[in-house]
Amino acid sequence: MKKLIGILICCLPFLCFSQQQTVVSGVIPELTMVSDHSPRTETGTGALFPWANRLWIITYVAHLERSGAGTGLYEISVVNGKMELHKRPESVVGTYANRLLHGASDQLIIGPHIIDVNGNVRTVEGVKKTRLAATLTHLTDPDNKVYFLGMEGEFLEVNVHTLETKKLFDLMDELNEPKGSKPHFKSGFTRHGRVVVCNNSYTDKDYDREWSAGRLAEWDGRTWKVLEEKPFTEVWSAGSFGAPIIATGWDNASVIMKVFLPKLQKWITYRLPKSSRSFDETSNTEWLRIREVETERALMDCHGMFYEIGFHLYGNQLWAIRPVCSHLRVIPDFCSWQGMLVLGGDQASPLKWNPLDINPLAGQPQAGLWFGKTDDLWSWGKPSGEGGVWNNDAVSANQPSDPYLMYGFDKKSLHLWHDNSSSVNFTIDADVVGDGNFHTYRKQTVAPGEYFHHEFPDGYSARWVRITADKDCKATAWFVYD
Repeated sequence: MKKLIGILICCLPFLCFSQQQTVVSGVIPELTMVSDHSPRTETGTGALFPWANRLWIITYVAHLERSGAGTGLYEISVVNGKMELHKRPESVVGTYANRLLHGASDQLIIGPHIIDVNGNVRTVEGVKKTRLAATLTHLTDPDNKVYFLGMEGEFLEVNVHTLETKKLFDLMDELNEPKGSKPHFKSGFTRHGRVVVCNNSYTDKDYDREWSAGRLAEWDGRTWKVLEEKPFTEVWSAGSFGAPIIATGWDNASVIMKVFLPKLQKWITYRLPKSSRSFDETSNTEWLRIREVETERALMDCHGMFYEIGFHLYGNQLWAIRPVCSHLRVIPDFCSWQGMLVLGGDQASPLKWNPLDINPLAGQPQAGLWFGKTDDLWSWGKPSGEGGVWNNDAVSANQPSDPYLMYGFDKKSLHLWHDNSSSVNFTIDADVVGDGNFHTYRKQTVAPGEYFHHEFPDGYSARWVRITADKDCKATAWFVYD
């Protein structure tokens, strides 16, 4: 009896809603956001934010109002134990996935809208025709201004009081993007005296190494500096407890996680497995965010896998990271609200361009929300993935690879080969504790043309693993985690 009462108490908030609303595995159909039928487009959940005693949602169509209709700014409030969805009259149809709390003025910025603590909405006319990827804190006048990042590389400055807008940069030019590449800037963040932005452009030309269109870049208020010419999707930072900046992207080998260490004023690189290869394209990464979901605890969504991420650094090491689950859901944003974890969605993206309907088997565009608890994610798909430190990459002799995550997976295997005409000796090092100290796990000689396969023993794990070759070569070092 005590056990049954405990279960009922834990479920009370959900039961209260379910008495008046249909709940299907955490989804409430009445809260679905649906676009008009023509033109057929996307209706993704661009951003979620709890503010002014309600949950705010901004949606995105494929390419501004010319590609869709019927979407915009929504709010959800709880009325007599029932969640109700309302579309705001100030709604603007567009492609919006930005949100920022401007603390100095107590205003939420979401899409092209600025919302005060009473829920009054204003619209920034100067940005509403821009596909908005991020809003960032201003470097020199944070009390009065913010930056807006557009998906086509527009970098704008807006006064949050007067709404005056000024274009500062075209980042396609500033970051020397390849001519003819498709811009797809996705995120940005300001911390430690720098603005960091990312562009996730990646097509077959990037895979075939004809060009490198992706970018991770930073700006100190004077000069733009390209950090990586690879596709990156998210930039995030904690505001305390060490406050690392974390940026996530990928290449042909694996997920890439760049971490800025404030004390050392430098970036370091880690590699993570890809739980799903279906994210490996410019338009297939909507939007892979990092968000705080419990007090001082963050979730990182990256290539079909959730990770828990810590805010802190000790000994200039990112200690708190482990996989939570694998998933197929497209999750453009997520947040905590009313004691729940809320996940956005993008459930149907037909996309009709002129007479061409590129997905005639998809129905009316729509996006639903998922309501649950953070701990529910542990019951989702078991963490699994694949990737490597090298994928037919040029390897320099005696130069260790980037560290690759090993912790939190069950079955683990390594696959090695190279193109050298003589044998290559590989050293496999493991960092068991996660403090940056690596120790030799195994040395392995791989003959010319040989394929080497190693199954790690059951129960064996370390935080990070890295590999070193004793000769220059092109090599592949591939890990499969089940």
